[in-house]
Amino acid sequence: MTLAHLGDLSQFSMLDLFRMETEHQAAILTENLLTLERNGSDVGALDAMMRATHSIKGAAAIVGIKVVVQLAHAMEDSFVAVQHGDLHLTPSRIDVLLSAIDLIVQLSRQDEAGAAAWLTCNTQQIEHTLTAISDMPGQGDISRLLATMPGPLASAPFEPAPNAHAPAPSKGQSENFDRLLSLASESRINAHLMHPWMQAMQRFKRNQSSLFAVIEQLHDAIADGGDANLKEKSLLALQKTQALKQFTLEHIAAIDNVERRLLAISQGMVDEVLALRMRPFRDGIQAFPRMVRDLARSLGKEVRLEIDGEETLVDRDILARIESPLNHLLRNAIDHGMELPDERSAAGKPALGTIQITAKHRAGMLSIELSDDGRGCDIEKIRQSVVARNMSSPGMAAALSQAELLDFLFLPAFSLKTCANELSGRGVGLDIVHETIHQQHGTVSIESEAGRGFRTLITLPLTQSIVRALVLTLKGEAYAIPIAKVERVLKVPQSAIHTLENKQFFDLDGEHLGLVSMAQILELGQMEQAGVELAVVVIGTGTRRYAMVVDAIRSEHSLAVQAIDSIFGKMRDISAAALLDDGEPVLILDVPDLLLSIDKLLQEGGLLQLAKADPAERHKMKRVLVVDDSLTVREMERKLLLGRGFEVDVAIDGIDGWNVVRSGTYDLVITDVDMPRMDGIELVTLIKKDPILHTLPVMIVSYKDRLEDRVRGLSAGADYYLTKGSFHDETLLDAVLDLIGDAPR
Repeated sequence: MTLAHLGDLSQFSMLDLFRMETEHQAAILTENLLTLERNGSDVGALDAMMRATHSIKGAAAIVGIKVVVQLAHAMEDSFVAVQHGDLHLTPSRIDVLLSAIDLIVQLSRQDEAGAAAWLTCNTQQIEHTLTAISDMPGQGDISRLLATMPGPLASAPFEPAPNAHAPAPSKGQSENFDRLLSLASESRINAHLMHPWMQAMQRFKRNQSSLFAVIEQLHDAIADGGDANLKEKSLLALQKTQALKQFTLEHIAAIDNVERRLLAISQGMVDEVLALRMRPFRDGIQAFPRMVRDLARSLGKEVRLEIDGEETLVDRDILARIESPLNHLLRNAIDHGMELPDERSAAGKPALGTIQITAKHRAGMLSIELSDDGRGCDIEKIRQSVVARNMSSPGMAAALSQAELLDFLFLPAFSLKTCANELSGRGVGLDIVHETIHQQHGTVSIESEAGRGFRTLITLPLTQSIVRALVLTLKGEAYAIPIAKVERVLKVPQSAIHTLENKQFFDLDGEHLGLVSMAQILELGQMEQAGVELAVVVIGTGTRRYAMVVDAIRSEHSLAVQAIDSIFGKMRDISAAALLDDGEPVLILDVPDLLLSIDKLLQEGGLLQLAKADPAERHKMKRVLVVDDSLTVREMERKLLLGRGFEVDVAIDGIDGWNVVRSGTYDLVITDVDMPRMDGIELVTLIKKDPILHTLPVMIVSYKDRLEDRVRGLSAGADYYLTKGSFHDETLLDAVLDLIGDAPR
């Protein structure tokens, strides 16, 4: 989960927020330093690092940690030198900056009681790091400074750091999760069992009503007969039916209330347990890029790690158990597979080797592929080793295929290295990988091409994997789209639909977005006649971004993915299946396949026309929008304004702020200047040029307090310019009151 999706932060202290922001920004710094090391020059990476160090420095200043301010400021100076062309970030200099990041993260994880002791133990380390950074623009001997750096950061440089975001659950925790999930599922099933009982009670009520009607008719007939004694008894029977009718109605209402409460509670339990179990794949592999880089440097090699599918959801137990196998595979790839730069150049390869990890859900299974472009595996060497170890006769070994020979690598104590080192050579790497994957009821296979590389494919069952999906209705049937593939869900008035060259579209955030009937994509025929508004699901990115029209949008569900029987083969536009809580089957749509199907329809010109109606009115709410990429600053401003009675929304950068401010009605926008994607000056300019928003007051709050910075902000149209140093008094609130007055009480 990103900082943008942390939700309510009011329960966290400022030190907690500082720690969370520091770890987030440190990950950005590490990632972009590795990018710069690979690409040499990357303006985007430099800008991202400038923003990250700026945010760390500002957050540290707020919580009063001067050492972090000094380290961040020194790093910021080095990045400025790189931007001006005065400094080139060599691998040794990147080592220094990575050490500074490690120091900042370690200090941020200390509580108030432990910070002083930590600083005492690491003072020399901090001084050496600051000296090394300050000497960068000159001709200082960085390697000499690195060699003199003592402390914990210099030990085990290529060991993966502990993952603070996804700690491996203990055996007891895993058992608790399993038991809790089982109990939650039983609760949901039992809650649904009340529905047939409720239906039976409704039938009883209808039969009872019929009986009461007959009794009433009988009473009327007796009354007409004139028998006083019989009339008295029939009247008594009729009076008793009223009490019985009221009793039945009250109990049916009570049962209905209990049913609804049980269903809500049981569904909430299941959702919470499932949310606890699932983690994005990135949570288990965050330390790998740094580990690969440091390990490769220790061996004199140049290797980069590329990761695809970081957002793929994985059961937390599986994620914890596959971290070690993936670690073994990466070490093997670097130690066994990757050649030295000179060897790669001589073989016609780039000096920089590449390892790629890809994770995705495929046919109801979790598929993880790890490949490299190294030397591959010497098949004949495996054959000779098999014979030398008396595992096969020479004749039989000669007849073995490449796949059969590669399987020997999974055997315990089987290694092709003649001598062992701290990384490999003892024959336990692939053995552990094979054993761990099989314990999870998965499979692992390997492929190799001499001189071209090595590939490992891991497939794991998704019996415990859950996909959060948007469930919708089409032709009376339920379909689901993974939430990760849904960009937006909205209602489009038919009057907003336009037609151009026989293609229908509507305007969304200034972009013409094409409309496509999902019923047509899935070959289900013509859609039903649409109402005043169309239910639309937006999928895709860039130029391949479409709005799919459906009959109705139900809600989000956590679906246990089930593979479709292989007898059906690969079904077009369908990736897997699941069951809803009431037992209704639902097909999970394959979004990449859907995009291909839409492209095909567009090329053939076979899109069906959709219908047309009236725009809806926006509801005005008085509120303040805070736009800042710093979690700490954003939360500080939010708390100050909430405490004064304002309603506050937040946005994490300029693009996010521009989208939010156009989707709602605000009385004031407070924005930072330095932000990714779109800075505050551009945001102010867009707001002031917009024919609808141009009268909206905008306040700039920034660390930049030079006269030229103020002039630049006010020239763009800002109504107020305030420096972040004013947070410690009432200046921010006074400025808000000057612009829009006090909040209504």
